[in-house]
Amino acid sequence: MRNRALMFQGTGSDVGKSLLVAGLCRALTRRGLKILPFKPQNMSNNAAIAADGGEIGRAQALQARACGVAPSVHMNPVLLKPQSETGAQVVFRGQVLGSAQAKNYQDWKPRLREKVVESFEILRARADIVLVEGAGSAAEINLRADDIANMGFARDTNTPVVLIGDIDRGGIIAQIVGTRAVLDPADAAMIQGFIVNKFRGDPALFESGMEAIVERSGWPSFGLVPHFPLASRLPAEDSVALERPQAKSGGGKLIVVPRLPHISNFDDFDPLRLEPGVEVLFAARGAPLPEGADLIVLPGSKATLADLAVLREEGWDIDIIAHARRGGKVLGLCGGYQMLGRAISDPDGVEGPARAAPGLGLLDIETVLAGAKTVRRCAGFSAEGEVPFDGYEIHVGRSSGPDARRPLLRFDDGRPEGAVSPGGNVRGCYVHGLFNDDRQRRLWLDWIGAPASALDYQRDVEATLDALADHLERHVSIDALLKVAR
Repeated sequence: MRNRALMFQGTGSDVGKSLLVAGLCRALTRRGLKILPFKPQNMSNNAAIAADGGEIGRAQALQARACGVAPSVHMNPVLLKPQSETGAQVVFRGQVLGSAQAKNYQDWKPRLREKVVESFEILRARADIVLVEGAGSAAEINLRADDIANMGFARDTNTPVVLIGDIDRGGIIAQIVGTRAVLDPADAAMIQGFIVNKFRGDPALFESGMEAIVERSGWPSFGLVPHFPLASRLPAEDSVALERPQAKSGGGKLIVVPRLPHISNFDDFDPLRLEPGVEVLFAARGAPLPEGADLIVLPGSKATLADLAVLREEGWDIDIIAHARRGGKVLGLCGGYQMLGRAISDPDGVEGPARAAPGLGLLDIETVLAGAKTVRRCAGFSAEGEVPFDGYEIHVGRSSGPDARRPLLRFDDGRPEGAVSPGGNVRGCYVHGLFNDDRQRRLWLDWIGAPASALDYQRDVEATLDALADHLERHVSIDALLKVAR
C-alpha cells in the first residue's frame, strides 16, 4: 500500500493555501508523522535553493522547513518565473528548461505531466503523508486540459482534495458553491470538504453561512480558520503581498524599495520589516521616491533590462541619482546591482531580444547577461570587518569594472564579490539573504544608524511556524483530514 497524500486547492489565488499547508506540515510533524510538501507547478519569482541543487518556490522551502527537512527539487518540479506579461522562464527540477509564452506553455504540459507525477511518487515513498498544494483556482476549467497543477494532478494520482476559500475577499459562499457548480462531476468527486480561511469577527455570526455552503455544495466543513495576524512574519512568495497596505508604527530609519514589475526574491527584506527601528517602504509606481530615505535598495529582478526601463519611465532614476549625489546610501541586490552600473548588455537575448542599455552609472562596473545561470548557496565575510554572511545566488550575468576591485563581500574561498563606490555610499552584490543573518543585518543597520534590536530572525520564523500550527490545531479538524488522506 502506497503512503498517503492530501491536496489543498483554492477557490482562487492568494486564499492562503501556502500558509495553511506550512502550518499543517508543522502540526503533523509535531504529531510524529513524516510529512513532506509538494507543489506540482508554481509561478513565482521568489525562489529558494534546494539542498539537491537548483531552485524551487519559496513557499515549498518554507513548508520543508516546517517539516524539519531539507528542501528538494522534487517538492516543486515545475517553477514558472514570469519575465513578461505573457511569458515565463520554465524551471524543471531546479534547472532552466527554457522560456515559453503562456499560450505555448500549454503544449509543454503533456511532456511535463509524467515527470511531475514521478517527482510526487519519489516523495510519497519517503513520507507518511505528502501535503500537496495546488496553484491558482480549482475552477479554472479553461485550463483543465492537460492540467498538472490542480484537478489533473489529483485525478492522475488519486489524491483527495480539500478546497480552501478566502472569506476576507468577500463572496465566500459563491466562491465554494460556484466552484462546485463549474467542476466536472468526476473532478468534484475528488473534493472531500472545504476550509474557510481568514475569518475576522465572531464565528457564531457565520454559522448559517457554513451551513449554506455544506447544503449547497454537498461537501463537509473541515474548519473556519480565523485570520492569523502573525502571517506577515513568514516569508511571502507572491508579489501580491506587496500590494497590501504597509502598516508600521511609524518613525525609525526609512528604507525605500522601488516596486518594480519583475521584482524577485523580495523576501530579502522580510527581516528588515521586523526590525522595530526600521520602516521599509515598497514604493508604488506613479509617484516619485520619497525624500529623506536613509537607504534606497534596488531589489532583484527577473527582467533587469525591462525593469530598468520602468525605473526610467517613473523618473526613479533621477530620484536615485540625486539621492546618491547628496551622499545618500544606495544598495543594489542582484538585478538591482546590475542596474547601478554603467551598462548592461544582453547579446544572447537571455531576457528577450538581444539589446543593451546604459545603467544608472552609480557604480563603475559593466554587466553582460551571458553564460550559465548561477544557482548556489554561498557564505563568506564582509570585505571590511569580516562579518560573516550566509546567503545564496540566483542570477545570469557577470559584472566587472574598477569598483569591483573594492568588493563588498568575500566568499569562503577568498573570491571577491560585489562592488563599492569610491565614496562608499553606493554598494551592490549578487548575494541574496544577507539580512536573514543577524550578524550581517546588524552591520547594515549600523551603516544607516538604526538602533540595535534583539531580533533573532531564524528563531522568530520557527516560533511563528509553531504558533501557526497551534492556530490550526484549534480551528481545523486535523483528525478528520487525516482520515480522508489516502
